[in-house]
Amino acid sequence: MKRTVGTVTRGLRAPIINEGDDLAQIVLDTVLASSQEAPFTIDDRDIVTVTESIVARAQGNYVTLDTIAKDIKTKLASETIGVIHPITSRNRFQSTLKAIARAAKEVVIQLAYPSDEVGNPLMLIEQLDDAGINPSSDVLDEAKIKELFGDLKHPFTGVDYLDLYRKTVEDEGAKCTIILANQPKAILDYTDHVLACDIHTRRRTKKRLLEAGAKKVLTLDEIMTESIDGSGYNPDYGLLGANLSNQETIKLFPVDGDKFVAKVQALLKEATGKTVEVMIYGDGAFKDPQSAIWELADPVVSPAYTAGLEGTPDEVKLKYLADEKFNDLKGDDLVAAIRDYIGSHTSQGQDESERIGTTPRQLTDLLGSLSDLTSGSGDKGTPFIYIKGYFDKYSDQ
Repeated sequence: MKRTVGTVTRGLRAPIINEGDDLAQIVLDTVLASSQEAPFTIDDRDIVTVTESIVARAQGNYVTLDTIAKDIKTKLASETIGVIHPITSRNRFQSTLKAIARAAKEVVIQLAYPSDEVGNPLMLIEQLDDAGINPSSDVLDEAKIKELFGDLKHPFTGVDYLDLYRKTVEDEGAKCTIILANQPKAILDYTDHVLACDIHTRRRTKKRLLEAGAKKVLTLDEIMTESIDGSGYNPDYGLLGANLSNQETIKLFPVDGDKFVAKVQALLKEATGKTVEVMIYGDGAFKDPQSAIWELADPVVSPAYTAGLEGTPDEVKLKYLADEKFNDLKGDDLVAAIRDYIGSHTSQGQDESERIGTTPRQLTDLLGSLSDLTSGSGDKGTPFIYIKGYFDKYSDQ
């Protein structure tokens, strides 16, 4: 019988993970138990992915808002702190903003518009057109914002982030000023000590602010890079990738991810004799077509993965082979020709036209998106994803 199934992705239910748990052993036990229940075989080049939040939870990689405030106060050393281009998110940024407010007497927040870095909208671009606003150059204060747009409620959550962020700062006893501007230098009219809170564009923002005359600029990955009084930390990403744990605590991105994925791979090899690839994943890298929100609020899709997941897919376009290279063949002859070609081809010296339409993204970005969509962000209870057949080709039987 001909093989009819290609890639299969399974969400694996796991126990509730607590700080100090041996997560690598739990992953192994879950995979082995699931393979018996489902059932499925465990083969070389299968993939198991683990959500970053579970890794950080097992590590106990948490930090309190007071500790964050202490680090910010020490490093920025200013009573007035500029906060430029944060995303508008209760889960991702509101707690960080609380900590910033505890470190200053005044906080000046500069929001990007009409949407933040990951697509959360403050208003529609058409509203700016109608109002004659040029988002590339115009700076809007709160009075002008209210005059032009009234309340700026998020279309999906109903939250007015200007009101929320103002209240967040003022509840901590600090003064708050909010402007909308896309040019980083706009904030320098208020303060020259700035925390650049964008994620993927942070280095460019910092460079532009320093060139424009800022005295001190830090990015979120420069906060909580070392443990303070026994706290969690992340030497590579600092506060990037952090999200809400409770009202006074933030969970950070996991540390020592390379050691963890290597341990899981070794345990699986010992138990099954197979080399299974292992990856930690955070947000997937995809854009929602309805909300226009780009999902990736983490600094990277995958902070750690085993060596077999390095690189990009090595693929050819089946449509090209059928429509162009072997367009004189039909039926079984066409299938045989395509399978023979795929089975023998290498990317070295490959005709570029054969790759048109294939995806030149990193394997870990593709797998992270697949995993994130499978696990969801709610109550599925499947923080481990098992993927079979991802590297299969049409020539494999």
